[in-house]
Amino acid sequence: DLALDATTIVGVDLGQGLLREVDIKKYIKVEKVPGGQLEDSVVLKGVMINKDVIAPGKMRRKIVNPRIILLDCPLEYKKGKNQTNAELLKEEDWGVLLKLEEEYIESLCVQILKFKPDVVITEKGLSDLACHYFSKAGVSAIRRLRKTDNNRIAKACGAVIVNRPDELQESDVGTGAGLFEVKKIGDEFFAFIVDCKEPKACTVLLRGPSKDLLNEVERNLQDAMSVARNILKNPKLVPGGGATELTVSATLKQKSSSVEGIEKWPYEAAAIAFEAIPRTLAQNCGVNVIRTMTALQGKHANGENAWIGIDGNTGAITDVKEKKIWDAYNVKAQTFKTAIEAACLLLRIDDIVSGIKKKQPPGAKAPSKPQVETEGDADNEQIIPE
Repeated sequence: DLALDATTIVGVDLGQGLLREVDIKKYIKVEKVPGGQLEDSVVLKGVMINKDVIAPGKMRRKIVNPRIILLDCPLEYKKGKNQTNAELLKEEDWGVLLKLEEEYIESLCVQILKFKPDVVITEKGLSDLACHYFSKAGVSAIRRLRKTDNNRIAKACGAVIVNRPDELQESDVGTGAGLFEVKKIGDEFFAFIVDCKEPKACTVLLRGPSKDLLNEVERNLQDAMSVARNILKNPKLVPGGGATELTVSATLKQKSSSVEGIEKWPYEAAAIAFEAIPRTLAQNCGVNVIRTMTALQGKHANGENAWIGIDGNTGAITDVKEKKIWDAYNVKAQTFKTAIEAACLLLRIDDIVSGIKKKQPPGAKAPSKPQVETEGDADNEQIIPE
C-alpha cells in the first residue's frame, strides 16, 4: 500500500495520452525513524524534513494553511571575496558600518515579508538579525536545507524556488500545503509540510523497532515502488507462475510444425528454452519436475488454457487468474527480448568468445606442452609477457 500510494502521488501525466512519468528517486523520500511500530509507517501527503525552526521559543511550530516561500540565497551580510581593509578615523564611522549591514539585511527581510509568508525556508544561512525580523513578524524560518529536499517541498506545495529576494512574485508563494508543523519523533525534531492539495512529491515515513529492520523494509519498499512505477507507466499484466512462458512455448511448437525445412529448428529450440522458467519454479517448490512439466505441457498443448501455471508456494498446478499471480507486461517483454538478443550475440560470434593466439618470437621453439601450475608456483608467479 505504501508503494502504491507514494507512486500514484508522484505520477505525472505528460499529456497527449503519453505514459505517466514517475520519478521515484527524485520525488519520493524515504525517512527512516527508529522507534514505534512497523504499522505506524505512512505516506505523507507532503514532505517531512529533519529540521527545526531556528528560534524554537519565538516562532510558531504549527501553522494551518501556511504561505511558504522557498529561497536558495543566504539571508546574511555578504562577506567580500577579497580581503578589504577599512580605516576608520572617527568612532561614529564604525556605527555607520554596522548600520549599513543591518539595513542591508533589513531590506532583504522587508522584501520577503511584503508577501506575508508564514514559513520561509532557505538552503543557505540566515543570520541572527534576519531571524529576529522574521520572529517579530511571526514568520517561522528554516535554514540550511538540502537542495533535494527543497525541490520536493516546491513540488509538494506548489512554490517556486527563488534565487534573489528582490525577484519574488506572488506566484512564487506556495499555498498548496494544509499544515506546517514541527513534531518531535524519538529524540529529533522533524518539520512536516503536509495535507497538500495536489502534491507531486511525498515522503514515506518508516517506523520500526531497529535500524536493521528499517533498512530491510526500505529495500523491499524500493522494489515495490519500482513495480508500482512499471505498472503505472504501462498498465498491462500477464499471467505469472510460468503460464506466459508455457503459452509462448506451446505456440512456438505449433508454429514450428508449419515451417518447412531447416528453419523449424530455431522455433523448437526457443520453445524448449522458454520452459526453463516453469521448470525452475517447479524445482524450487520441490515437486516432481518431470511429472509437473508434462502435465503443464499437456494442458498448454494447443495454446489453450493460457492461465494454467504453478503456484510458487505449494508447487500445485493452478489457475493463476484465481490465485492472482501476475507479472508486469513490460518486464516480461524486456526479459524475452534481452534473452533472445543475448543468444543471437553468442551465435554471431560463432561460439568462440575469445581466441587470441600469442605471437611467438622467431627462433623460439614451440612450447612442448603447457605447464600446469601447482600450488607451490602460485607464490613466485611470473607475469606472462604480452
